[in-house]
Amino acid sequence: MSDTYSSTGVSAGSPDVREAEVRQASVGELTSKVTTDLSELVRKEIELAKVEVREEGRRAGRGAGMLGGGGFAGYLALLFLSVALMFLLNRAIATDWAAFVVGMLYLFVAVPLILRGRRELKTISGAPRTVETVKEDARWAANRTK
Repeated sequence: MSDTYSSTGVSAGSPDVREAEVRQASVGELTSKVTTDLSELVRKEIELAKVEVREEGRRAGRGAGMLGGGGFAGYLALLFLSVALMFLLNRAIATDWAAFVVGMLYLFVAVPLILRGRRELKTISGAPRTVETVKEDARWAANRTK
């Protein structure tokens, strides 16, 4: 900073000094600074969007995995319950009841997995919030140049 700033008693970081620097800067310097700042802002917004998309992808993967596991367990429940029902109708002995119990066990596994996976998938918001922020920044920049 020049001596004129220190002789006025204004610190170099104060708004008065920054305003004076802006008034003394050329249009080219100001345009360069705005372009640099806008470029940095866009770069940071894109980085934030990537992080949000990654997180949403992880959540979607977990939900899909739970639905897949629940679907498989449901298939096994249907299979064992069908076999159990067949044996129960054909003849009622201990082996038949064992197949029925195994089928019910798979059913008790399938229902919570399907419900939890479905709930997890419902929480996914779709497009990241950063997309809207970037749009707002672009609108702000367009209005500032007019």
